[in-house]
Amino acid sequence: MMEALPLFLAAALLLAVTPGPGLFYVAARTLAGGRAEGIASSLGTGIGGMAHVLAGSLGVSALVLASAELFTALKLVGALYLVWLGWRAIRTARAEALPGTPPIGPRRALREGVVVEALNPKTAAFFLAFIPQFVDPAAGHAGVQFVVLGTVSVLLNTLADVAVALAAGRLRDGAAARPTLVRRLREASGAAMIALGLGLAVAKRPG
Repeated sequence: MMEALPLFLAAALLLAVTPGPGLFYVAARTLAGGRAEGIASSLGTGIGGMAHVLAGSLGVSALVLASAELFTALKLVGALYLVWLGWRAIRTARAEALPGTPPIGPRRALREGVVVEALNPKTAAFFLAFIPQFVDPAAGHAGVQFVVLGTVSVLLNTLADVAVALAAGRLRDGAAARPTLVRRLREASGAAMIALGLGLAVAKRPG
């Protein structure tokens, strides 16, 4: 594993900074509720990612991906959850008298981030397809290697998410003097979460 570590770090870093559903979700959450919510949701998706790493090391993720029924159930629950979050963000943006007030707070954003990532079977598919390429069977303790590499990948993803949250927070702060623009940003963030949910709903099971 040590020999392949530099290559793994380079690949994991590239994947972490490549725009994807996680980055877009964090940006949407930040625009909806502010920098604190964005950072909290980043940490939440990191915890959800670790759940997939641990499940993958135990073979649970492989079981889910091997079953069309389990994969479909998990992705639909996750998709519905994202659509519900997006609809709530749009509704809250239109209803609040103070558009700049975070609608849910960091603690709830953390919990929702965990759920969003934990219910995403595409994350499980990614870890099971990517990490085993760098596990050295001759070194033994394949499960431990999987967890170590998965943890590194999750940390890199989380750092990228936090960077996106900080950038989106600056954008939101710059629009703070224009309440109408803030409301539109929050509505757009809700629409983005709905789009992510719909995208997850039509995701195909890895063959």
